[in-house]
Amino acid sequence: TLVPVPVYKQWVDPIPENETFDQLRKIMDERIIVIDGAMGTSVQKYKLEEEDYCGTLYPDHSVDLKGNNDLLVLTRPDVIEEIHNNFLEAGADIIETNTFNGTFISQGD
Repeated sequence: TLVPVPVYKQWVDPIPENETFDQLRKIMDERIIVIDGAMGTSVQKYKLEEEDYCGTLYPDHSVDLKGNNDLLVLTRPDVIEEIHNNFLEAGADIIETNTFNGTFISQGD
């Protein structure tokens, strides 16, 4: 016997639409939108050290912070800005936030 197909509620987007949505739709009607590239790989090219991740905000942190790329927004914003500018120069239309590790589980690691 077949398992009955569940009945799902209609999905409702919790984000209210604004003029940005209209702008994106207009661009998508004309062409494919390009989103930025590999943030983690781009950060690795800088060969950053523990001091870069700690900065002046976390100089005596109790655990090693190297590799926690999310912190670079605070401790090395120049690096993040340069990476994002490189994505834009390469043709990206959309830049995502640098929050790959921005979860409780990732930060716990």
